[in-house]
Amino acid sequence: MTLSDEARDRLADVVELQPTKNSELQDRWDMDSGSEVHQYLESELKDYYYRDDDSLICATPEGIELVGGTPDEERTITVSELQAAIVDVVAGPDEEPQSVVSVLQSVRETGLDPEVDDVRSALRTLEDRGVVERVQKTVPTFRLAVERDRLTVELTD
Repeated sequence: MTLSDEARDRLADVVELQPTKNSELQDRWDMDSGSEVHQYLESELKDYYYRDDDSLICATPEGIELVGGTPDEERTITVSELQAAIVDVVAGPDEEPQSVVSVLQSVRETGLDPEVDDVRSALRTLEDRGVVERVQKTVPTFRLAVERDRLTVELTD
């Protein structure tokens, strides 16, 4: 997806302000409503932003890199207990990626007992947020996209 100069500038605003709200971007971009901000994000920056668990707007690692940032700088993520367990057990960035079932088994060794669909969903959420990457093989496999020591994990309420 190629971005216009305006879209690139606005993505830089998201990176600078993240995590941010529609209202902050509305003021920065001189828009009339939060709805207008949402429409712009979805139409122009869809591949480069996500909303965290508190519905705050954040840039994806690709978005950060696109505007000259460093996606592997330290980050704080707020996640569910299952997602935190996955971050703890999933293969690191330089390790052989794991299948969903392998991650499930590793999570179960921590004392949690999630269903496979819950692990699959949590992995996809972490992938959307740039924390894990999907390595396509015959079966999708996953590993961390960033070094574990560059993440601070906070649990949601």
